[in-house]
Amino acid sequence: MLTLLNFLLCQVGWFASVLGGANQLPWVGPVVVAIVIAWHLRIAARPAEEAMLIIVCGVVGAAFDSVLVAAGWLSYPSGLLSAVLAPYWIVAMWMLFATTLNSSLRWLRNRTALSAGTGFVAGPLSYIAGAELGGVEFLDKSAALAALAIGWAVMLPALTAVAARFDGMTVKSPAFSGSVQ
Repeated sequence: MLTLLNFLLCQVGWFASVLGGANQLPWVGPVVVAIVIAWHLRIAARPAEEAMLIIVCGVVGAAFDSVLVAAGWLSYPSGLLSAVLAPYWIVAMWMLFATTLNSSLRWLRNRTALSAGTGFVAGPLSYIAGAELGGVEFLDKSAALAALAIGWAVMLPALTAVAARFDGMTVKSPAFSGSVQ
C-alpha cells in the first residue's frame, strides 16, 4: 500500500510542479513536494539516510538540468534564479523523484540494463509531457531529447545504486555484536 501511495504522491507533486511552473506559480510545486518529502521522511525507518539520498538527487538534478538550460536546449517559463540555472521547482522535482527510488522504483535496483533502458525512455517522456503542459520548452528539441535520453540512461542506474547505499526505507536487523547475554 505504501508503494502505491508513494507513486501517487509523486504524481501529485509532479503535476503541481509542472503546472505551477507553467502558470507563473513556481512556488506551488516545491510546497507540495516539501509536504510529500516530510511525509516520506516521517515513515522512513532511517530518515537521515533518505534525506541524504534526497539531497544527492537534488544536487544531481540541479546540475543536469542547469547544463541543459545553459546549453540552450531547454527553457523554463518561471522559477529561474539565473539564466543558466535550472528553476528551483525542477530541483524540487528531482528531490521528489528521490522518494521513489527506495519505494515505488525499488524494482529497478540491481537491474542496470533495465534501469538504463527505463531512464532512456521515461526521462525524455517526462520532459515531453512537461512541455505539453507548458512547464518546459524545447529550444533545440533533437539535442535536448538526445541529452535527456543519454543522461537518464546513465543517471537512473547510478541513482538506484546511490539509493541502495542510502536506503532508509528498509528496516535493517541489528548487527551481531559478538557478545553472549
